[in-house]
Amino acid sequence: MTCNRAVSVVFALLVLSALFAPMPPASAEPAVPEGFAPASASWADADDGYVLGYAPCAGSRWCPVLLGTTDGGTRWQRLGAPSLSLPDNHNHVQLSYFGAGRAYVSDGNRLEATRDGGRTWSAVTLADTGNAFYLGRIAETHGRTFALLSTYGETGSTRLYSGVAGTPLLAPVPGFVATGGLTYGDLAVGGGLQVVLGADYGVERYWTAADGEHLTPAPAPCPAGSTAALGGVREGRVVALCSGSAGSPRPGSMTRGVRHAPGLGGEFTGTAQGPAQGIHQGFGAATANSVTVAAVGGGADFLHGTDDGGATWHTTVLGDHGAGLADLDFPGTDTGIVVAGAPDDPNGSAVFRTTDGGRSWHELTIG
Repeated sequence: MTCNRAVSVVFALLVLSALFAPMPPASAEPAVPEGFAPASASWADADDGYVLGYAPCAGSRWCPVLLGTTDGGTRWQRLGAPSLSLPDNHNHVQLSYFGAGRAYVSDGNRLEATRDGGRTWSAVTLADTGNAFYLGRIAETHGRTFALLSTYGETGSTRLYSGVAGTPLLAPVPGFVATGGLTYGDLAVGGGLQVVLGADYGVERYWTAADGEHLTPAPAPCPAGSTAALGGVREGRVVALCSGSAGSPRPGSMTRGVRHAPGLGGEFTGTAQGPAQGIHQGFGAATANSVTVAAVGGGADFLHGTDDGGATWHTTVLGDHGAGLADLDFPGTDTGIVVAGAPDDPNGSAVFRTTDGGRSWHELTIG
């Protein structure tokens, strides 16, 4: 046998051995750990999304788990999770994902960020917060991060914070603050930056920026006595929900109606009224006329939806999990998500998804 032939035989035997050798066992750790319960969900588009949740771990603790999907939830990948533990004060742990591995997670008092899909997380400092505060909405657009922070005390405030995206500091933006006994606000980045701030159900102040950065005053979305929730710009129209105070016209209810402006900075109009059942928990717009309101009342979760700008409404009741809805959003045409309950609720939590603009919702299988 020549040397070349001997080498060929040995190579053939090695190939056969590789073909019939047993495959190495899969990783012992599944992508979705046993007992996983979602806390927050955020999608960059209809397919690309993150879900932050918690799973039981050593010492009767809940450990954070971050999952990612690129096919709308059919398959999941385990990502590196932030260090924030499940709060014992029942604060909502809020995940905000903006695609390309950029995400923020806050428990209301602390903020962490990743720019590489969870491989590394870093703390973001909030300047001049005061003693008692809660960090609310977080958004990123045009290379900047924006957030709303509310302080509490004899006189409270809600103010806009901002910083260059990827840097470890957010600071108050001068002139963008509401003060009073009860303060609130909202921000949106779909189709342009919008910020609204108000106090004690008085006249709200509202700003817009088509370039995502340079805010200018504009007519408020809602009349005095109501508060605005922003749905972004859809099909060239700006969408907002105007809600009255909680408990009016009766306990466990709020008056609410949809209004539109023809573009950023335009006048809002509309008189269409939605169902009053439930206290406001969120608002999202799939299109200019197809919107959904999340509300809770009487131990039940409601998703009130309309396909015609508020002329007619349909209601979905989500009652199989803990009370409370969060993270309602429509990241893609007709595709929306919402989180029901919390990981430590007696009935647990779940992510629900719609692919028909909010007409029907189904629980998203995770795992």
